[in-house]
Amino acid sequence: MRKIVIVGGVAGGASAAARARRLSEDAEIIMLERGPFISFANCGLPYHIGGDIEQRDALLLQTPESFKARFNVDVRVQHEVLSIDRQQKTVTIRDLINQQDYQESYDALVLSPGAAPIVPPIPGIQNARTFSLRNVPDMDKIIASINHKQPKHATVVGGGFIGIEMAEALIQRGINTSLVELAPQIMAPVDPEMASPLHQELRHHGVDLRLGVALEAVFAPAGEETKEELANEDSEILQLRLSNGEVLETELLIMAIGVKPETTLAKLAGLELGELGGIKVNAKLQTSDPAIYAVGDAIEDPEFVTGDAALIPLAGPANRQGRMAANNIFGANEQYQRSQGTAICKIFDVAVASTGLNEKTLQRKGLDYDKVYVHAASHASYYPGAHPVTLKLLFHPETGVIYGAQATGKDGIDKRIDVLAVAQRAGMSVFDLQHLELTYAPPFGSAKDVINQAGFVAANSISGNTRLCHSDEINQASEQQLILDVRNPGELEKLGAIPGAVNIPVDQLRERINELPKDKEILIYCMVGLRGNVAYRQLVNHGFKAKNLTGGYKTWLAYQASH
Repeated sequence: MRKIVIVGGVAGGASAAARARRLSEDAEIIMLERGPFISFANCGLPYHIGGDIEQRDALLLQTPESFKARFNVDVRVQHEVLSIDRQQKTVTIRDLINQQDYQESYDALVLSPGAAPIVPPIPGIQNARTFSLRNVPDMDKIIASINHKQPKHATVVGGGFIGIEMAEALIQRGINTSLVELAPQIMAPVDPEMASPLHQELRHHGVDLRLGVALEAVFAPAGEETKEELANEDSEILQLRLSNGEVLETELLIMAIGVKPETTLAKLAGLELGELGGIKVNAKLQTSDPAIYAVGDAIEDPEFVTGDAALIPLAGPANRQGRMAANNIFGANEQYQRSQGTAICKIFDVAVASTGLNEKTLQRKGLDYDKVYVHAASHASYYPGAHPVTLKLLFHPETGVIYGAQATGKDGIDKRIDVLAVAQRAGMSVFDLQHLELTYAPPFGSAKDVINQAGFVAANSISGNTRLCHSDEINQASEQQLILDVRNPGELEKLGAIPGAVNIPVDQLRERINELPKDKEILIYCMVGLRGNVAYRQLVNHGFKAKNLTGGYKTWLAYQASH
């Protein structure tokens, strides 16, 4: 009879335990969780704080009793593993209720300790009004503080998934909220111009968004008879000193600047860590000790495009890894097929999603790439309820291999990124996107879906049928280039135009083509790129040298707002 000990529950650990039992009725399976809950919806925590998920119990997916009844797993909550003896194959455990230590042996050990919130050593950060959000007890503390102290203003530090979701939750509770982010944009997985509409959405809903600044210290405000001092457990109001010299007064502080792999136990056991600080595993999810597996947020994943080490703390990979580790413990020879980092986030009425590598990462890795932008309706525009979808597609400039994709909008964002994530994993290129046959009826899609259109634009670019330019080239246009705006005059009056552009509406272009100089390259743009392509073909067929701005004026505006 095999004995399997699993350290940590939630996504990776609970998946490993359930799969192990499905594979063997004879194995002894022990799952140890230092917290009070073994399986909870950690991604749903901000939504309960904000009131979207009304019942707290809805977040509790399994209890020790239910897990025991269904899977016959010995679940021990509030039991912390203190150390691993790899030679003896034992773990030392502390029962946190009665503070007694004991040992358990194992044949196979699975580490699923997750990731811990990063809380930098900021002076004054240890006080009764500052919180982070990782688990149900953290959530309970935040809700209790809000209910008891009734803050009128809150501040969230960090513009990632948790930070954004917490800002929305606090606004929904009627609390004025500031969001402080050190980077010039929120949502690091997407590129700056794709984050620009997200900034607008936050501000539209009343979030005081402060980009490019860091929290430096937390003070208690000075009174008439008291000097300013660092915040402490008794502070009722916090004064936040920011790196730009401003002081922000707040009554609730949420630290959400990111997470780091929980590797304390692995370090003590002498297991090898990777270059990014996560637990290093092989393709079978074994650590440097073949009897010890590791899964979830604590490990370094091979990133899908290059295979380079990456930290990808997402529930989907953790669940798959837990299942695969159990399979391999019972004799399978499965290999983890890398992580794409496919993710989505709700920001009030807008969604943002991505898969694969973004442009920032491609530049940092020195990979050759090209990109296209498409703006189209989420379904047939003549059917009520259609909303714009903005899609950015990154690919190899010669082969068309898909590197990554990003999308924003109110509707249909998940569907587009999900399809592109499948296409990328299947090894498809942008040429293949032209031939995807996706569902169409006016309430659901278009005869030429956004993804098809992105494939058309990218394939045209690679094959040389269309020469594209980007916003930075427009901004750096030389004297040998002329910028041509082919929109209608009313659009220019209402929406503005790129400085220095000549306006000839596309429907007048054939009649007025002689107004354009043939000794200059024409950089064409319209609102989203569609009419620009029509104008491009006309000019090229008349012997002009031209390029079309991918994504048009809409992408240029986003680029300007982000640079």
